[in-house]
Amino acid sequence: MASTSRKKSHSPGSPDENRFVPWFRNAAPYINAFRGRTFVVVFGGETVADEHFAGLIHDFALLNSLGIRLVLVHGCRPQIEARLKAQGHSTRFQQNLRITDDPALACVKEAVGTVRVEIEALLSMGLANSPMAGAHIRVASGNVVTARPMGVHDGVDFLHTGEVRRVDAKAIHYQLDEGAVVLLSPLGYSPTGEVFNLSAEDVATSAAIALHAHKVIFLTEGGLRDTRKRLTRELTYTAAQQLLDSRRKLPTDMQRILHSAVNLCLNGIPRVHILDRHIDGAMLQELFTRDGVGTLISADNYEDTRQANIDDVAGILELITPLEEADILVRRSREHIEMEIDRFTVMERDGMVIACAALNPFIKNHMAELACLAVHPDYRDAGRGNSLLRYMEQLAMQKGVRQLFALSTKSAHWFLERGFKKAGLDSLPMKRRALYNYRRNSKVFIKELQGKEKR
Repeated sequence: MASTSRKKSHSPGSPDENRFVPWFRNAAPYINAFRGRTFVVVFGGETVADEHFAGLIHDFALLNSLGIRLVLVHGCRPQIEARLKAQGHSTRFQQNLRITDDPALACVKEAVGTVRVEIEALLSMGLANSPMAGAHIRVASGNVVTARPMGVHDGVDFLHTGEVRRVDAKAIHYQLDEGAVVLLSPLGYSPTGEVFNLSAEDVATSAAIALHAHKVIFLTEGGLRDTRKRLTRELTYTAAQQLLDSRRKLPTDMQRILHSAVNLCLNGIPRVHILDRHIDGAMLQELFTRDGVGTLISADNYEDTRQANIDDVAGILELITPLEEADILVRRSREHIEMEIDRFTVMERDGMVIACAALNPFIKNHMAELACLAVHPDYRDAGRGNSLLRYMEQLAMQKGVRQLFALSTKSAHWFLERGFKKAGLDSLPMKRRALYNYRRNSKVFIKELQGKEKR
């Protein structure tokens, strides 16, 4: 009955299937790449208290089933506040850190214990009425974080508030090797038996560095947005530091996260993700789609413009074939591209060629042809064509080129808007003139580069 029902509701080639198959194919490389990798995921007590937290647990279980080694770090600030309020006790904050006195420490211990048990219970049972029901994921936690007191700062004694001194990476790796999800709480222990209240960001950052994690994911209350409330999609860690150094006002929680992200990148963690926890399936969308739904802070450029190599041939062909079929570009065989691959430049995004161009120099004439300029349809209208053109102009000037020319049948306005001028066929180098295809009747456009070089 179930099979018959499925066939009725989703006939072959239905819109649902047409969307699912490309999505699954595109996700497959990430599934393969992430297997065996260590991810550290950080979330606050607000996330645990949310009615949809069980859905996030489902996603954790799914990631674990795909072979991702998960370290979860939870906070519990609202749970601590609730206990302090119930007791009629309040605590002070300095530098957005709680000054943890004796009554506050008791509330911290109680809140951490309760939250940890809730998470362990949900992970242990799986999510009812879902494909991950009964997954029985093993959860490991313990005293793997050694801490020390923060002490006195600017005349303020932080009492039982501490900072991470060391993370027992060996013990965590052992549990991960056994297939367990490791759960870390914002508590640390001293060699003398003291307990310290820690920030979840500090625990996560120290654990990720000690474990040489592949990714750190922060689940936040709203994500990172610019002054116009638009999502910030990508930042290098240097850009993140510049944002912190700027006069722009950022929420204190986001400041802490950005500080952690910069620290992580400087200590060898290649990628940090900042996600809005309110987006259903945010982690899955971020990890298994090319563009994601959050902010990526990377230790290097997520997009890289570089000289092409032989491994890029398939990507270049996939990019230019539709344009060749539309008679926008001249047809080039695989063999032709392989032979001239050293003339190509590609713009790569997370392993995918999203733009390309070729530079054919005529050094004796101080000229070069800009050819085969193409941008993937999904990445147009975002300035990448302009960026690639500027890159090719710089490359040409390094070779002593003073004039850049292009031949086009359908992109005249694009070139004219970027400083090219119409020219006659006799403006081309003799060798290029001899190869001119009169059937295509391409128009010639030339741009002077000499003035730009002097600047």
